[in-house]
Amino acid sequence: MKLKNILFALTVVLTIASCSKKSDPTPTPTPPTPNPPSIPTPPTRTPWVAGTFKIVAYMPGYRDPATVDDSKYKMITHLFFAFLNVNPTGDGSVIALTTTENTRFNTVKAKAQANNVKFGISVMGAETIFATIAASSTARNNFVNNVVNFAKTNGLDGVDIDWEYPRTVAGNPNTDFTTLMAQLSVALHNENKFLSAAITPAVYTSTNKDAIAQDAYQYVDFFNIMQYDGGVGYDAADPLNHATYKMSVNSLNTWIDTKKMPREKAIVGIPLYGKSSGGTSKGYRDIEASGANVYLNLATVGGVDYGYNGIQLIWQKAQLAKDRANGIMFWEFSHDSNTSNSLIKAANDQLGRPYN
Repeated sequence: MKLKNILFALTVVLTIASCSKKSDPTPTPTPPTPNPPSIPTPPTRTPWVAGTFKIVAYMPGYRDPATVDDSKYKMITHLFFAFLNVNPTGDGSVIALTTTENTRFNTVKAKAQANNVKFGISVMGAETIFATIAASSTARNNFVNNVVNFAKTNGLDGVDIDWEYPRTVAGNPNTDFTTLMAQLSVALHNENKFLSAAITPAVYTSTNKDAIAQDAYQYVDFFNIMQYDGGVGYDAADPLNHATYKMSVNSLNTWIDTKKMPREKAIVGIPLYGKSSGGTSKGYRDIEASGANVYLNLATVGGVDYGYNGIQLIWQKAQLAKDRANGIMFWEFSHDSNTSNSLIKAANDQLGRPYN
């Protein structure tokens, strides 16, 4: 009897101990919740009013159009295929697109037109070649005829001239630039096509800064001001950024306030890539993919620091363009990401512009 009682008591003790272990297990450590990047508050947005404000992008022929989601075309108003190259002979002829470039040209043209985006070609050449062409009436006539015929044959809306950059002559504006723009303007406008030009930010003392005369403004429909690729340290508050807010402000001060460019023709250029102190570049989509905080202007990718324009700076520049200019321009389309962190999307959001 005592043995039974002892066995019974032992069973009860073991049962209680077993239940105690099940009801009070060893806690499993909970991994810490990562802190998401703080999202800054966008600048005050003024209502969007449909009008002439432009959102321009360049699409290089060396990029696969498949890298850009179709939805992105709804976020721009103008798209330039880059580039139609000037013949180095300087006789005013242009070099035909390669087979690959032509295929890509037609692909992005179809996508642009399907989304009511004005589509054009950007014409590029070395500064010395453009100077040679512009100085010769024969070469200039040949160039204008070739460019206008290309635009007509391909059903383009306009042409962009990427002469980087005309230089002053004996300290005076380059009259050859004005002459070339005037001749192109008449020929293109006669075909109901626009003319734009990519120009220097004019924030550094150089022979380029004062090369474009005010007389040229009347011939060009809008100017894509390349407010990027500045030197390291331009802005002490943002030393690695090659395209600071300060640069954009100073550039507009120069072109609009000092050089009297009409506001409606000034387009604020914005880069979709970062640069290192060594001059290497990294596309924004790669910066985002690295896990960087895309609201900032500095990212470390592969052990290299890149200064770039993050979302917060894009908001500020879009608002600056809306307040003081008449558009924004992006180099280049495929550098942007196709996610909700797209910089072109961020600009549209700040502008209050619908794109769905």
